[in-house]
Amino acid sequence: MATSKYQLIKQHILQGIESGQWASGDPVPSENQLSQLFSVSRMTARRALQELGEQGVLVRTQGAATCVASLKSQSSILEIRNIADEIRQRHCQYRALVIEQKSTQSDLGVATLLGLAPGATIYSSLICHWQDNLPLQLELRYVNPQLVPDYLEQDFTQITPHEYLSLVAPLTEAEHRVEAILADGLAREHLKVAAGSPCLRLHRTTWSRDGIVSHALLTHPGDKYQLGGHLTFPSRQETTA
Repeated sequence: MATSKYQLIKQHILQGIESGQWASGDPVPSENQLSQLFSVSRMTARRALQELGEQGVLVRTQGAATCVASLKSQSSILEIRNIADEIRQRHCQYRALVIEQKSTQSDLGVATLLGLAPGATIYSSLICHWQDNLPLQLELRYVNPQLVPDYLEQDFTQITPHEYLSLVAPLTEAEHRVEAILADGLAREHLKVAAGSPCLRLHRTTWSRDGIVSHALLTHPGDKYQLGGHLTFPSRQETTA
């Protein structure tokens, strides 16, 4: 299957960044320049730049040049994405360190999050996700064993919890909450940050058609991560049709 034109543009820009042609903060070719270079419409060029912006590779500012993003990683709060895919899309190496997988009795707080009775059996996992040689995300996840009975039997160095849960309990609903925190003991130990360092923590609850599947606390070093996204709104004609 032939590669689409906008994908060729993305590959061209990624190769330029990898080769050092464009460093962090450098402007990349404009929509006009790319449309002429690849003999495509400005819309096609815009799509390529927009997708690279959504992936955190580029920074797009209206009325200004589109530039190579800093090395700070970016994830979208508007969609559920797999951390391994995010890292590989940035052309970095991904690996996971599984710290703990266990079955335990839930306290009132966790039971409420999962819609279970206090003291009910739950599964939990603690995993550190690495980008190249840097720990990027510490994932503490609580799982409802009634919906995912084989969770503890999985090798999460080969498949992420998100990937596995998407296969066995397809996502129908999700809720996000983000907070700024100071690094706690787990973050200091596994994310290699100093005491009192700022971190971003994403609380994510996911549902399948049968109920609440999991609640995850995703903690990131504040100086290595950011959350963002892109929304496309319907035109006035579409909203009044």
